[in-house]
This record gives sequence, structure tokens and C-alpha cells, in this order.
Amino acid sequence: MAEPIPMPKPAPKAQHFAEKRDWPGYFGVVLGKPARETLLSALERFEREPKTDSPRAPETEPPLAIDLGCGEGRDTLELLRRGWRVRAIDSHPMAFDLLLPRVPTEQRERLTVRAAAFEGLDLPAARLVNASFSLPFCEPAHFDALWSRIVAAVEPGGRFCGQLFGDRDSWATIPDRSHQTEQRARDMFAAFDIEEFRAEEKDDNDALGNPKHWHVFHVVARRR
Repeated sequence: MAEPIPMPKPAPKAQHFAEKRDWPGYFGVVLGKPARETLLSALERFEREPKTDSPRAPETEPPLAIDLGCGEGRDTLELLRRGWRVRAIDSHPMAFDLLLPRVPTEQRERLTVRAAAFEGLDLPAARLVNASFSLPFCEPAHFDALWSRIVAAVEPGGRFCGQLFGDRDSWATIPDRSHQTEQRARDMFAAFDIEEFRAEEKDDNDALGNPKHWHVFHVVARRR
């Protein structure tokens, strides 16, 4: 009697690596995926705004976006493709090993990269701060200071886009993660007009069958 053919094990999901802060593993799973929907929404809002006379001279540089926790670079590449200058920041240097070879030569002068942790991070004034699934990985002791620097960095008329994790998310019990109640998340945008605020809550499993409850706030907001 023939032996049964073993079933292949399911491939690990990105969340499996993110939970453990295994960023090389995470980068490998998500490499090549498209830009996040919150970033695309923010960019489309900029593009729909009426063109007005600007005090900037025509030869001045394109607007600056900060990609905070840029990872392997899916959002950075989209920003560069659309003509933005980008400061891409990530705590793991492997992020740039994966990003830089994929940047077209003619776009490289608009990109600067920096390997840095969230703690004590200085941010320049920017038209856009993008933080796709990165802010929850700032340790709670440093979160409020980081958020204050983000708010201060976004220029009037500029935008923030990204994600916050809710207090009912499974990872809220992990001591080094920052999670917010929905009311607290909304209150964080007192200096903004919230253009999108979508609460997502769902159950999932990792490749080992372990349950994961997601509680995520997807946000696009315009600085007053």
C-alpha cells in the first residue's frame, strides 16, 4: 500500500514574523506587494486638490514625504513613481538592501534613507507622513513623544496616512506594542481633519493555526 503523500505545510504569513519582530522574515514575505491603500488614498486626495498659485518658484523641489517604517519599500517606490521626494526611515538596515536596488536610476536623487529607531527620532517638515503598520511597534514609553513629533512635522495642508492598532487586537498584550482605544485614536487627530477613519476587526490564523484577532484603524487625515 502506497504511503500517503504528505501535505505541504502552509507558508508563514507576514504577521507571524511581525509578531516576533523578525523583520528579515517579514520583508521576504511582503516583498513585491503593492502600496498600501491608505497611502494611495492620500496621494489621490493630493492629486484631486485644485491647483492654485503657489509661493514656491517653479524650480523648487517636489514635496517631501516621510515613509516612517518603510520596510522593504512598497510605499516608498510608489511615492517616487509619483514624483515625490522621500525620506525613508526604518530600524533594520536590510530594508534598504531590498529597497535601493529597485529604485530607478532617474529617481534616486529624490530618495534619502536613514536607519533609525523610533525613540528620539527627529523629523523634518513634510507634506506627508506615511506610517503603514509601523507605529504600533513603537514602545509605549516613547509613543506619545513620537506622535507629537509627527504632528509637528506635517505641514498645514499636508497629510498623515497609516495605521494604528486597537486595544482589542491580540497583540495588545505584548508589552512593547502601542495600542489605542478608538476614542484615543480619534483624539490623536485633534490638529487634523479626518478624511478617512476605518476600523477593521477580524479573526485570522497564522501558518501554525494559532488564532490572531485584528483590531486596526486605517487613517487618512489632513493637517489644519
